[in-house]
Amino acid sequence: MKHMSLDFQVPLWGTFASLCVLFCADGMSAADFPAAPEGTFTVAVIPDTQHYRDAKQGSDTPGKTIVTNEVFRGYVDWIASNVQRQRIVFATHVGDIVDVNNHQQWSVAQQMMNRLHGNVPYGISVGNHDMVRSGDSTLFQTYFPASRFADFNWYGGCFRSPAGQSATSGNNANSFQLFSAESLDFIILHLECNAPDDVLAWADAVLERHASRRAIITTHMGLGPRDKPKDADDFFTAPKGRMTWKKCHGDRGNSPQQMWDKCFRRHTNLFLICCGDQSRTQAMHQSSKGDNGNIVHEVLSDYGSHGQRVMRFLPQQNRIEVRTWNPQVSEFCGGTKIVTDVNQHQFQLDYQMMP
Repeated sequence: MKHMSLDFQVPLWGTFASLCVLFCADGMSAADFPAAPEGTFTVAVIPDTQHYRDAKQGSDTPGKTIVTNEVFRGYVDWIASNVQRQRIVFATHVGDIVDVNNHQQWSVAQQMMNRLHGNVPYGISVGNHDMVRSGDSTLFQTYFPASRFADFNWYGGCFRSPAGQSATSGNNANSFQLFSAESLDFIILHLECNAPDDVLAWADAVLERHASRRAIITTHMGLGPRDKPKDADDFFTAPKGRMTWKKCHGDRGNSPQQMWDKCFRRHTNLFLICCGDQSRTQAMHQSSKGDNGNIVHEVLSDYGSHGQRVMRFLPQQNRIEVRTWNPQVSEFCGGTKIVTDVNQHQFQLDYQMMP
């Protein structure tokens, strides 16, 4: 992969409050997202993009509709426009790329991701809205097949279902990508919602084969109400953490807790898990120890139209600055109605990158 060489020099990020003080001191507003300094790099995290709208076409095509998604467009356009300024080396989508699993919305989703295609490496986790309950993700595979990425050297490959069974889990529904930045080598896996055991066995093998690379996993379900909600209020108020329930693949599917126990916790090189799915939790993060003592940061973002995550890696400081930025209004998220605490939206993660 060709790497960027830029000479931006700006102060490093601190707390959100420090950012605001810095902006005021420099005569800037929150609309001035600081450029990434030399020696840093960024991973962009796109939250669930289920904000599709219909508009009636002209009278010459009665009954037809035009489907749009301006929130999705805002996220990918900001990423595409800031690849160099923010030193963005990868973009990951946490899933539920569509709201309704139909051709109209998938066509729009493809158009949106085309704005990144060839501009920056990216991957997509298949969400529960991106498949049917049984695990059939045929439409995702139609619009985002493995062949779409075959010419990119950063595309590592995908899980291959048994012959004749690719509709479930196959053809890029579970994939991995490779990228490098600042002399650090990474692997990122994109696993479907409630990935079954055969997919987890494949993920184990991929992570073991690339054990020398620093590992990230994006999977749709992760953090949220720990137990399956019994009523609507539970989605907001029930105890939260790694979820013990599932939505897809029937008896074959694994809950986020099962995916952790069967696969994730075993890999020393894993340090970050990104997820979405829970719009009524919206923002949450926790850190857990893997079996080998490695710290794994689990980070949920399902902001809807309130913003996307921008993760800036600062190797010399051994930390990741996580910012939630809303390109619709050019503002950092200081809190939402559901999650008022700014520290759930603007925070940092400790991660050893340099001795």
